[in-house]
Amino acid sequence: MMRRNIWCAVLLVLFMCSCKKSARSEVKIDDDKKPVAAASFRVVGYLREYNVVDGRAIKFDFSKITHLNIAFLNPDAAGNFTTLSGLKELVTAAHAKNVKVLASIGGGLAPAYYTTLIADNGSRAKLVSSIAALTDQYNLDGIDVDLEGSFVDANYETFVVALKAILQPKGKLLTTAIATVYATQYTNKALAQFDFINIMSYDKTGPWKPEKPGQHSPYSMAINDLDYWGGTRGIAKEKLSLGLPFYGYGFGSGVPEGMSFSDIIKQYPGSADKDEVTVAAGGTMYYNGVPTIKSKTTLALQKAGGIMVWQLLQDDAGSNSLLNIIDAEVKASTK
Repeated sequence: MMRRNIWCAVLLVLFMCSCKKSARSEVKIDDDKKPVAAASFRVVGYLREYNVVDGRAIKFDFSKITHLNIAFLNPDAAGNFTTLSGLKELVTAAHAKNVKVLASIGGGLAPAYYTTLIADNGSRAKLVSSIAALTDQYNLDGIDVDLEGSFVDANYETFVVALKAILQPKGKLLTTAIATVYATQYTNKALAQFDFINIMSYDKTGPWKPEKPGQHSPYSMAINDLDYWGGTRGIAKEKLSLGLPFYGYGFGSGVPEGMSFSDIIKQYPGSADKDEVTVAAGGTMYYNGVPTIKSKTTLALQKAGGIMVWQLLQDDAGSNSLLNIIDAEVKASTK
């Protein structure tokens, strides 16, 4: 997913996407425009797999999320997964708070051999079987597929159809993380396999585009993304989760290339209620502050079925917690 120091990978993906045209028809999946009940509104959060190992993940307060995605659990080139220390304990702790836990596969820097694994009938079958076994091993509630760019190829649809076929009888969820920049690469049949879809509505620009400084996750992008997937592609809004960034990107002198929201508000006092900070050296840090996160949550309550966060440990632990803002908005919608 994006947001993870993938400058070179993103440049390649954007170039490839700009060169491709799709002749796929866009079929309306669902025209239901009724409001999503707040009680069923999802709050999906990602945590990194290394934070499972170091113990930070299990210390997280799960009370304000409904789904937890562990990013990323990827197989080796033969399609086999290794043991992740601490994951069973984390799943047990999350389940105690009624939070569903999924393993997210792929990522912005997914191993190149995924292309081979999903292309060949034999290797694809083995990978699908290994993924299903992974959910059993850790008592996971499902799998989140975060394959992007060139990985969304002619074999992607066949792969997710096979994955759905093996996970559904087990009562496991199959979800995905997608970015609109890759929109024409996803077939409607592939999208129909997912129980819900997390829209990565961020990384419009970043350090990989130094010539295009600015907000990487503006409110307008959230509107456009929801209009595309819910309107043009006709996906029921209940199946869509609007992705929100808990981090920012810096352009110019005197600012880091990337910072967590927590570090931003610590380093730049008074920045919590803004979306950008310009330093004396001339550089600017762009991010989503409290008002924008609040507005996007309101938008998602109207036009989607949930919120997705990358990633939870980048949040502030104090009074400016963005997750607390999201939680308050969701709860207020029931009043």
